Amino acid sequence: MRHTASLLGVCGLLALAHSPLQAQAPADSAPDDVRTLVGRLELERYKATIKELTRFGDRRQGTDRNRAAIDWIEAQLKSYGCTNTERLTYEYNPPAPTPRSANATGAPAQRPPARDPNVAQGGGRPRGIRARTGVNNDSLAQPDARLRALNAQPSTPGQRQEVYCTKVGTTRPDEMYIVGAHMDGIGWGEAANDDGSGTAIVMELARIFSSPDVQTERSIRFVLWNNEETGLNGARAYVAQRQALQGKEEPAGSKRYPEPKWLGMIQHDMMLYDHGMPRSDGKTAREQRPEADVNIEFQTASRMAAGSQALAWAFQRANEKYASDYPASVGSHMTNTDSGPFQDIVPAISLRENERGTQIGNGWDPHWHQPTDLFATFNDDDFRLGLNAAQTTLGAIGTLTGAKLSAGGTTGVRVQK
Repeated sequence: MRHTASLLGVCGLLALAHSPLQAQAPADSAPDDVRTLVGRLELERYKATIKELTRFGDRRQGTDRNRAAIDWIEAQLKSYGCTNTERLTYEYNPPAPTPRSANATGAPAQRPPARDPNVAQGGGRPRGIRARTGVNNDSLAQPDARLRALNAQPSTPGQRQEVYCTKVGTTRPDEMYIVGAHMDGIGWGEAANDDGSGTAIVMELARIFSSPDVQTERSIRFVLWNNEETGLNGARAYVAQRQALQGKEEPAGSKRYPEPKWLGMIQHDMMLYDHGMPRSDGKTAREQRPEADVNIEFQTASRMAAGSQALAWAFQRANEKYASDYPASVGSHMTNTDSGPFQDIVPAISLRENERGTQIGNGWDPHWHQPTDLFATFNDDDFRLGLNAAQTTLGAIGTLTGAKLSAGGTTGVRVQK
C-alpha cells in the first residue's frame, strides 16, 4: 500500500474506535434475535426469487424486459411491507464508439497503456490455469429460441430507473447501512447468477427486516442497482444525486432523514458458482468444490481501506456465527462492482462467489456473461452458497443495526407471481 493510503488507513482506524461498526461488531454476545432472523432465510424461497427474476431474461438495461423487472421488484418490496419504496431516475447516454484508426480530431487514436498481465484489475496476482472469459454478444449462441426472442430487444439510450426501499431505524434513523445488488445482466442468458443471485439476497433481506415484528436502531437501505454492466452507472448516479443529502432532516426538525448518513455499503454480485480453478483443458468441475467459500472483498487502495477492512472482518465473524454451510474469506482487491463508487467515501465491501480480479477474471466461472447463465445450470449446492452469503449479511447487518424482535408480528409474505 502507498504511504498516503497507509496514513489514511491509520486515521480510519482511529475513527472506528467511536463508530457503530467498532461498538457493535458481531461477537459471541450478539442477541439471539439475530439468529432467529437468520433462521427465516429459506433455500427454497431464495431459489424461487431467483427463478422469478429469470422470467425477464437477461434484464439488459434500456429494454422493456429491464423495466418490467424493475416493476416486479418494486411490487415485491411493497408486498414485503417495505412500503417506503422509491425510485432513482437518471439518464444514460453512452458515448459513441471511437474508431481505432483516428480520434475526434483526426489524429491517430491513442491506445490505453498495456496492463501488467501479472496483476489483475483491482490488484492481486492471478495464479494457476487461466481460461478465456468475455461477454457473449451472439444471439445464436443461445440455443433456446424462446429465450433468444425474450432477449432480442436491443438497449436504447435515455432515462433509467432503479428501485430502493428503507427500513427506518427507531433510535438512530439518521444513520444507515446500504445493502445492494445489481438487477441488470447481459450475455443472452437469464442472468441467474450475475446478478439474480445477489438481487435475490437483497430482496430476501428486505423481506425479513420489513417484517412488522422486527425493529432496528439504525436504518437499512436495500438498493437494486441498474446499469452495472455498462460501468456501474446506476451506483454512480446514486452517489452523485444523494451523497450531499446525507444526515439532513426534511423538513428541518422533523426527525425524518430521506438520506441518512452512510455507515457502510455492502454489495452482492455473483453468489452461486465456486467450482474451483479451471483444469488444464480449460473446464471447471461439474460440482461445487468442498472448500467453496463466500469471498468478502474490500479495496486496499481506497481512501476508506481501514474502515472497509474492519467491515469485512465484521462480516467474516458474522459468517462464523450464523452461516450454516460455507465459511468466508476476506480479500483486499475489490473491483468492478457497485461498491466501487462508494469506496473512497464510506467503508465498502463486496460479497462474491470468487475473488473478482484474480479468479472470476481468469475463468473460474465459465457462465459469466454467457448464454449458460440460466437457473437450470445451478444445483442446490450452488444455491446454498448464495444462501450462506445471505446468512452472513443478515447476521452482520442485524448486529450492526441493533435488530430486535417484538412480540407478535408475522414473518412476511411469499413471492408473488
